[in-house]
Amino acid sequence: MASLNKMTIIGNLGADPEVRYLDGGAVVATFNVATTEKYTNRNGEKVEQTEWFRIELWNEQAKVAEKYLKKGNSVYVEGRLRTELWTDKEGKERTSLRVRANTMQLLGSPNSDRSDEPSYEAPRQQAAPAQPASAARQQTAPPAAQPARQQAAPARREPEPVPFESNSGDDDLPF
Repeated sequence: MASLNKMTIIGNLGADPEVRYLDGGAVVATFNVATTEKYTNRNGEKVEQTEWFRIELWNEQAKVAEKYLKKGNSVYVEGRLRTELWTDKEGKERTSLRVRANTMQLLGSPNSDRSDEPSYEAPRQQAAPAQPASAARQQTAPPAAQPARQQAAPARREPEPVPFESNSGDDDLPF
């Protein structure tokens, strides 16, 4: 049987990432992300419930986190949940959960009106198709020149749907 371990989190950083450079050359960044759910309970009271998630990023994404993530930033994270066993100061074995992220995207920040703040999307496993050079030139053309080019471009037609043909009768249905 197949299995799936996938976490998707959108929330805000509780503090700047902690970044460590390991002896073998690996880099790891850890940070906390808060998600907040707001709802009204049976008594009509507004309730706000916050959950905290410990996130870790490795290597190139850890370097990106170090450079761009700051306390309060809104971030999208995808990864898998990992269980860690550790021993506390009193010698008791403890368990904690951590999300090992494989995708991270900066969504914005509380100061998003600042134009000097960088925006970055971390590389994903599948690259987006490259934009044709003609489309890139069209976006940089002055606004007065754009309407003429848009009129000259042929209209795109959506493909016609293929009609469904069935050779079986209604009695083949399993329900």
